[in-house]
Amino acid sequence: MASAPAHAQVQPGAPPAGSAAAADVPATTGSEIIVTGLRGSLQRNLDIKRESSGVVDVISAEDIGKFPDSNVAASLQRLPGVSIQRSGSRGEPTGITVRGFGGDFNTTLFDGRRISTATGGRQIDFSTVGVDFIGQLSVFKTPDVSLSSSSIGATVDIQFPNAFDQPGFRLAATGSGSIQDRAEKIVPTGGLLISNTFADDTIGVLADVIYTRRDTDTNRVYVSGWPGGNFAPCQLAGSTGACTPTSDASSAAWGNPANRQNLPGWFPQQYGAEQQRVSDERVDARISLQYHPSDELMVTLDNNYSRQNVTQDNYAFGVWFNQGDLRNVSVDENGTAIDFTQQGTPTDFTSALNKQILQTNQTGLNITYAASDNLSLEGDVAYAKSWLNPDGVIGSRNGDIGYGGDLGNTLRFTVGGDSRDAFPSISNFGPAGDGADWANPALIGSHVAVNQTQVNTDELVQFRGAATWTQDDLTLKAGGQYYQDTFNFRNQSTFVNNFWQAYAGYGGPSGRDTGISPLPADLYQGSVSLDGFIPGFDGSLPPSVFVFSPVAFQDYLTGLGNPQTQTIPGFNYGSVTGFTGTFDEAVDPGSVLRVREKTWALFLSASFRAEIADMPFTFNAGVRNEVTNLSATGQGRLPTQIVTSTADPTLLTVASYTDIQGVTNESSYSYLLPSFDAKLEVTDNLILRVDASRTLTRPTLNLLNPVLNVGSGQRVGALSAAGGNPNLRPYLADNFDVGAEWYYQRNSYLSVGLFLKNVSNFIVGGVTRQPVNGVIDPTTGQPASFAVSQQINGPDATVRGVELALQQVFGDSGFGFQANATLVDTNRPYDETNISQTGFAVTGLANSANFVGFYDKDGFQLRAALNWRDKYLLQFGQNQNTGSFGAEPTFVNQSFQVDLTTSYDISDNFSVFAEALNVNNNQQSTHGRYSNQLLDVFDYGRRYTLGLRYRY
Repeated sequence: MASAPAHAQVQPGAPPAGSAAAADVPATTGSEIIVTGLRGSLQRNLDIKRESSGVVDVISAEDIGKFPDSNVAASLQRLPGVSIQRSGSRGEPTGITVRGFGGDFNTTLFDGRRISTATGGRQIDFSTVGVDFIGQLSVFKTPDVSLSSSSIGATVDIQFPNAFDQPGFRLAATGSGSIQDRAEKIVPTGGLLISNTFADDTIGVLADVIYTRRDTDTNRVYVSGWPGGNFAPCQLAGSTGACTPTSDASSAAWGNPANRQNLPGWFPQQYGAEQQRVSDERVDARISLQYHPSDELMVTLDNNYSRQNVTQDNYAFGVWFNQGDLRNVSVDENGTAIDFTQQGTPTDFTSALNKQILQTNQTGLNITYAASDNLSLEGDVAYAKSWLNPDGVIGSRNGDIGYGGDLGNTLRFTVGGDSRDAFPSISNFGPAGDGADWANPALIGSHVAVNQTQVNTDELVQFRGAATWTQDDLTLKAGGQYYQDTFNFRNQSTFVNNFWQAYAGYGGPSGRDTGISPLPADLYQGSVSLDGFIPGFDGSLPPSVFVFSPVAFQDYLTGLGNPQTQTIPGFNYGSVTGFTGTFDEAVDPGSVLRVREKTWALFLSASFRAEIADMPFTFNAGVRNEVTNLSATGQGRLPTQIVTSTADPTLLTVASYTDIQGVTNESSYSYLLPSFDAKLEVTDNLILRVDASRTLTRPTLNLLNPVLNVGSGQRVGALSAAGGNPNLRPYLADNFDVGAEWYYQRNSYLSVGLFLKNVSNFIVGGVTRQPVNGVIDPTTGQPASFAVSQQINGPDATVRGVELALQQVFGDSGFGFQANATLVDTNRPYDETNISQTGFAVTGLANSANFVGFYDKDGFQLRAALNWRDKYLLQFGQNQNTGSFGAEPTFVNQSFQVDLTTSYDISDNFSVFAEALNVNNNQQSTHGRYSNQLLDVFDYGRRYTLGLRYRY
């Protein structure tokens, strides 16, 4: 098996964590007896934490096939300083934040190896990791130079089982059914692990496979973005007379001061509601072969496989707003448009079939050899590849129908409260304002059909070699690592060839020559009521949304024939060329990106034990030097003409571009990363720690595109472009930790830790308004103004905080609890009053607290987990981020969730378990710059699971 990281070493002579001795032998301290099971697992975790030279927290399985949670991230959030991010549509934990640093700031390893991920970033999606047969999770908050220094937040090492962890025959099986309260369908999960050793315990084989299924119906109300811009006085409530908002000082309208757009404010770009029906299927498998001919040699060959298939059916309505078209606008003291009307507002009903397949496979070979009593050697080589949407899958198929033009309504939009408990309301909806005809199929026609797919691969080759010399109380370790990470990225869609507008326009009832109306009656498959859509939230919505298949919608339009060989009434001949009947995707050249990153690292560490005034003292110092060579290749082109759509006045198309040119940028950088850990055992139970280190986090690979990408599908008033920066440098952090741990009785402890991180080279994602290639906006006759997103290395920031943790077991009663809290702060908080295009703040920072109360005795276990996280800045950028004030923020509102788990050991081999997640029906909501700028609220309900485990 892969050697354990230095941080996780236990005292000489003590059984290693996860071994049979540690798991099965009751431990005694005086008259106190600690039994196995949950409390035995907690004690093993404390043993590792206590003996480590640095700051590490551990979660270990009670036994094979008995991990405490159904999701890796859900388990990690029980640790001090660790919070989770959830997928809004599924409610599943997908990522973690450690001490305020999330996503790419944390490195995840499988058995000490980096894992490839085709998600587009460096972090993994934790919902893709099956937990049934994980042995241990280790979270290193201070670095081990022999493992990694490439994480400012933390390094998470997921350790899988091998046959020689417990020689002999082992079998574990688990099966369960789960149901979400709205999905109303029981779906299965099952796993099987078989392990054995042969040939006088010289050969070992372990194999396991896990199938997981989760179905979730989620209700969502959304505002796609709150762009910042300028209102004209004539747009405000109480204004009378003609109104022609303009920012062009040379125009005739500028002569009237009431028309001049000079009042800063924010408005909703798009508003709607949808039901998302999600099916999440995952298969995880592992096979491990071991050769152990002597006590000195262990050879391990293993393969880990994972394939997740997320299918999502969405049924929604949406309305689009343009700032210059708003009238009767009321703004609050912050400039947020909280009440307005818009004349001629079209209404769209959409359905989407979204698919995401994420597949990963990693093969590794590890050899450990004890060359002498003092010298041990290790070599490890691995190859991994990850695919996003392989095998020609279409990532999203969309059908958009509705009414506009003559049937557009003077819609009223009202913000009625805070995003924590209210969503906006719309009134005067329906064709020409007739709410009774809101969903009248006779008035509805075809609009757009958007297909788009993100296709990524990530290929990772790595090698690690190390030599360790141990003599008396001194340990020296030296070695090196090599990584080659190759990332390929492309997006393909019907925006690129403009096929999305083939039948846009809504048809005759809307007064349009383009679009098909009415649509076949059998296209409609029912509806979803929007009454009481988000329980506990104020706000009003229209009556319902349609249920219809986007595949059937597109098939119907395709069945009309080839508009190039026959005249098809309703086809958008004025804006679409080359369409022969099928909604084929085309590759966006500007999205094509290839990044190759090669990193060489050398490390050296020394650890010794001594005494200071009869107090045991451990000191560990190390240094790691990393050299990275980077090559990024993209395809550049610039727009030469933009045209309006003859079918829809809100649509624009980039009609032509310059020729495509390949662009390659090469760069390199090198950093020296030192660290030291000091631990003083003041008494047998009291430990003091001091740690200091320098760590780095590399830029996300998809930010390194050397070209500017201007998509062909654009909207009036919302022109956008995105540019990468291949010369971005890593974030650098100088980290300092001081802590005290008091292990006042068996299975109980109290700890206090202070941390400080000085981070430089922050990558700032700014949005600027600028022309591109002198192209003209046909709606204004002026040079087009694009919202261009780009990244640069920018300011420094300091993050500081305190972690508090308490674990208490009440004797042999079976009762106990774990509690922790993390309080964080920074010198660079978000300034909501700053409307410059270079605003900056540290993301992810939030106070958090966790409490787990448990009972564990006589084979019966019960756990109640309470998790709270305060409001935090998730990111800069929103779904529609086209405003004049830079990258608008996305905040996640505070959340509090209660989960319950229980199990009972029927016999030594069989146990039953049950789980109730989100018992209090926690809802996830986000907002923009100000708290009443709701962006999303997701209601993903409760989930219940009942299952059976078998172990032999």
